[in-house]
Amino acid sequence: MIVNAELFVKDLPGQLVGSLEPISLLDGNIVEVVHNREKIVNHRICINVTFEIEGQEQLCRLKDVWKSKDIIISRLGSVYQTYSMEYMLIGDFDGKRIEDLIGEASGIVNLDATDIRYSSKAGNSSMRTAMVAVKTRSEEDLEMLDRFLDRKCRESGITYVRGV
Repeated sequence: MIVNAELFVKDLPGQLVGSLEPISLLDGNIVEVVHNREKIVNHRICINVTFEIEGQEQLCRLKDVWKSKDIIISRLGSVYQTYSMEYMLIGDFDGKRIEDLIGEASGIVNLDATDIRYSSKAGNSSMRTAMVAVKTRSEEDLEMLDRFLDRKCRESGITYVRGV
């Protein structure tokens, strides 16, 4: 999820870095930082930061770290909500077939992110396993993707497992 936070830190050297470092330590990715020295409240300066973080648990941990560092969280909210799902596909296919399938799906639904991993062929078997993780911006897109993958996998003889 992408989060925007407005923080107030003491106007002392190292406070900007000290407020941003915990985001990285929790595997977050900073997208934008505005260090607003003009906006001062109670001898604290404003920092507006937009960042990506995996989920609600990491966000709660981040808030706890900020509070322990005496950083005031003025505003915190998602830029947009994402909906995640993982699928396991099992069958006789190659990597290109799975990539084409996800490419076709992205023409139908708004995929915010995808991660595709698949196994190589084992021995004489032509069977492979693919793990597909997706993020959409709406539950409706996720439901449409579920219906699309279910239909396409049935047509192709691929076993489809949702929510792995």
